[in-house]
Amino acid sequence: MSDTIQCPVCSSEFTYPQNEMMVCSQCFHEWKPGEITAGAGDGTQKIVDANGNELQNGDTVVVIKNLPVKGSPKPVKAGTKVKNIRLNFDSDHNIDCKIDGFGAMALKSEFVKKG
Repeated sequence: MSDTIQCPVCSSEFTYPQNEMMVCSQCFHEWKPGEITAGAGDGTQKIVDANGNELQNGDTVVVIKNLPVKGSPKPVKAGTKVKNIRLNFDSDHNIDCKIDGFGAMALKSEFVKKG
């Protein structure tokens, strides 16, 4: 297993090649191995939404599916608009935000689209 390439998002060693891309079996992140190693550590990381649009701090996003919230009887409904997001590159829940009726929480970028 010394030949494996770690996932740049979740650091999992369970990755596999698919065509010219590498795929993480844990978080399903896809990347080209040459691009990640060349850009690692120089601040070129980016977070994309469900449609592949790059997200920035302060963007407004829309939730694309109902998301259950631990400790709450109701989910965050699809179509909920979330304003002024903050990106977090250190976690798999890579969007920090405040949602009316729920308060501060973290979302995964794969469940939102840029709005």
